[in-house]
Amino acid sequence: MNQEMQEQLKLQEQLAQLESSAKQYMTKEAIQRYGNLKVAHPQKALEVIMLLAQLIQNGQLKDKVDDYALKEFLLKTQQQKREFKLMRK
Repeated sequence: MNQEMQEQLKLQEQLAQLESSAKQYMTKEAIQRYGNLKVAHPQKALEVIMLLAQLIQNGQLKDKVDDYALKEFLLKTQQQKREFKLMRK
């Protein structure tokens, strides 16, 4: 049980570091939208922040992420999950 708590704390610390580094590349409006998203849909917020972190790490992010760009990232993560194929036999 103690080990589980330590692992959970470690994950929370990593998430906090990820958020703080990603927030440096976000405008005030984007940070506010991310906060709202985090409260309403924590899993989606995690996906968006991970996508942002990947873009930052790969050097693909040139400018600050504004509210519109954050919406685009959110749509991008939603579209990836909605794509599926129906096969008839």
